[in-house]
Parts: sequence; structure tokens; C-alpha cells
Amino acid sequence: MNQPKQLDSPLFALLRKDDVNAFNLQRPNNGPIDLAGGDFRGLDLRELNAADIDFTDAYFRSADLRGVDFRTTSLEGASIAHAQISGAYFPPELSADEILMSVNFGTRLRYRTR
Repeated sequence: MNQPKQLDSPLFALLRKDDVNAFNLQRPNNGPIDLAGGDFRGLDLRELNAADIDFTDAYFRSADLRGVDFRTTSLEGASIAHAQISGAYFPPELSADEILMSVNFGTRLRYRTR
């Protein structure tokens, strides 16, 4: 299993400092943002513009994700154990059962194949 890590990225550093507004202002307007494998434990990400961010294998234990729109975000292998997810949008490929298993038991998110 991949361990969460501190990423060497100025955008990641802004999120770790709980400066989501600065992250949203400084993020590139186009193209994916690679935050794969990052450690986002306990962060308040409620205002995050998550469009086109690669959160593959990321770790969101006890993070506040309320209202975040993850519909165009890659969450394959991410863990949202004990995260607050009320009002969050998830990619349509993720089943509700998969999301609940991750919140309740810390399992890694796996996408359904169609």
C-alpha cells in the first residue's frame, strides 16, 4: 500500500497551510494538477476547486470535504476515512457503497467499470 506523503509542490504547501483560497487563485487554469499520493489528513478543503486534480492514492483521513465537487477529479486509490463528505460530488464511476466503505473503514476507493 502506498503511504501518504508530503509533496514537493507550492500548491500542495498552500493546502497544507489551510490556504485554500490562495490555492484556488494560483492553480493553473487548464491541464491536470498532480497531487497524487498527497497527505491531506485533517485539512479543511470545503472551498477547494478540485476540477482536474489528480488525487490518486491521496489520504484524506478526517478531512472536511463538505461541498467539494470531485466529479472531474481522479480519486482512484484515495482514502476518505472518517472524512466529512456532506454535499460533496463524487465521480459517477464511484458507487455509493464504495464511498461509504472508505468513509467508515478507510478502504481505498475503487472505480466501477462499465
